[in-house]
Amino acid sequence: MARGKHSGSGAPPKADEPEQGYRDPKDKGRFHNPFAALASQRAAVPGAQPQIRAEDFPLTPPTEGPAQAVLRLEQRGGQEVTLVEGLGLAPPEMQAWLEALQRGLGCYGEVAAATLVLKGDHRRTAPDLLLRRGVKRVRQG
Repeated sequence: MARGKHSGSGAPPKADEPEQGYRDPKDKGRFHNPFAALASQRAAVPGAQPQIRAEDFPLTPPTEGPAQAVLRLEQRGGQEVTLVEGLGLAPPEMQAWLEALQRGLGCYGEVAAATLVLKGDHRRTAPDLLLRRGVKRVRQG
């Protein structure tokens, strides 16, 4: 005797007895949704979308700032990283610049010695943000 999709005697379930796993669309409380409580906090979660803030990247760049920055693309562990070199900033300032660029580019990064290492290829978008941050000249090399 071949087994069908229904358990038991092989007869389909009665109309008043739903199958296991059936969800009545009218019954909202039948299954527990563990993420329903987090729905109100969704807007506060930072995503991978860039967040260009006016305090990080003003439209009119400050007059004081690094003379130049050099952007380079490298492969590290099979991944592309963009290096920002030649800023000549102190370590606390480098960390602040890194955090601003991470928000503006929507990526991860780190400070390695006097270099900002940004994960991904940001050679097209980073120059505008660096200029808005106060760098006088951005070279690619």
